[in-house]
Amino acid sequence: MDKAKILVVDDEESMCKFMEIMLKKEGYQVITSQDAQSALKQVKNESYDLVIADLMMPEMSGLELLSRVKSVSPDLNFIVMTAFASVDSAIEALKKGAFDYITKPFRVDEIKIAVRKSLEQKKIARENIQLKKELKTKFDFDCFIGNSPEIGKLKKMAERVARSDSTVLIEGESGTGKELIARAIHYHSPRSDKPFITINCAALPENLLESELFGHVKGSFTGAIKDKEGLFKVAEGGTFFSDEVGMTSPAIQAKLLRVLEEKEITPVGGTAPIKVDVRLIAATNADLEREVKLGNFRADLYYRLHVIPIRIPPLRQRKDDIKLLSSYFVRKYCQKMQKEEKNIADEALKRLLSCKWPGNVRELENAIEHAVLLSRGNQITVEDLPQKVQDDNQIELIPEAHPVTPTLETIEKAYIFWALNQTGWQKSKAASILGIDSSTLYRKIEKYKLKSPAFSVGDL
Repeated sequence: MDKAKILVVDDEESMCKFMEIMLKKEGYQVITSQDAQSALKQVKNESYDLVIADLMMPEMSGLELLSRVKSVSPDLNFIVMTAFASVDSAIEALKKGAFDYITKPFRVDEIKIAVRKSLEQKKIARENIQLKKELKTKFDFDCFIGNSPEIGKLKKMAERVARSDSTVLIEGESGTGKELIARAIHYHSPRSDKPFITINCAALPENLLESELFGHVKGSFTGAIKDKEGLFKVAEGGTFFSDEVGMTSPAIQAKLLRVLEEKEITPVGGTAPIKVDVRLIAATNADLEREVKLGNFRADLYYRLHVIPIRIPPLRQRKDDIKLLSSYFVRKYCQKMQKEEKNIADEALKRLLSCKWPGNVRELENAIEHAVLLSRGNQITVEDLPQKVQDDNQIELIPEAHPVTPTLETIEKAYIFWALNQTGWQKSKAASILGIDSSTLYRKIEKYKLKSPAFSVGDL
């Protein structure tokens, strides 16, 4: 590991020598200067981790040097030291961007601690910058894999949207990659250095969801033993991703509308509204326009969310992307499982292309992970794929022949399967939507041989 490089500036030679000996013993690389002008030239020409400068120097004061160093290198940490301590000079130094302020005579431990804290803060800042770069790369729009015209248009739209602060509504079936697009928009937006907070509105009951979104005050309900910040407040300055917004209750919808219109929230049990600065990206796998017509979703909220709609097509409508996605997932899981790179046999690829993929990209990824894990050679064969892909016997809700008058059984099977997909195969929620009890739903699933498209936790 490279030694931290520190520049010490003091017009007293004895102080420079003392600081040099003491800091070198701590393992730092130390350069000294008795002239502020020369020190400024060094900062311009070389890279330093920290500057420690005396406040009172001839020709240029430590405060002036601080200002000029910050104009050249804004991220360079600066510690001011002086024998002429005053509250005013301390405040001025901190206002100008000094990391710390130390008075002479100081204890050796005092300067060591100040230097250590400064360098630790510098290290954390560098790591944060690197992390942000990695996140931007990880959630680049090119990470949304697909060469089909529909995906090309989608990515171009999302890139343009990212630069704005407008509300976005991402529409698409479960497993199509709604959260992936939302994260890419956030990490390519002016809010990228602020939080990206996400919640699945379908995963929590109404009372808990309200508390999670907007917070609550102490004593507002049983178990509220202290005030709690809502996730909208946690996302301050950043982006809030509300997944499955179509599953929210009228009360929650009213509060979401207030966030969009007034930029404020009111915690559960609270009376005073709290201002919030967040960008809202919502997602749904439901037809919200239809839900508005049915009276299940507020029209005013729908139009507020629908400022910039982004529609992600299901995988069955972009068959050309299946080969590309499959190859990507094979490489991903070969690396993850530390296996030699494999290719997909022609017959296995034909089987992948022929599937309906009701679980979309998420289901395809799960199938490839299964195949990579089970495959023994350098090629993925049909036998390595999940059984239902091998059988190629995906559930067809409405027969290709499209009968003029479908049977009641066909309609019931299609509706039950739709409700299960809408809730991510949470059977109690699906039963509630269908208006039947859970035991009846289990019998229907068995009767129609309905199978989950193997959902994994979270969205792509």
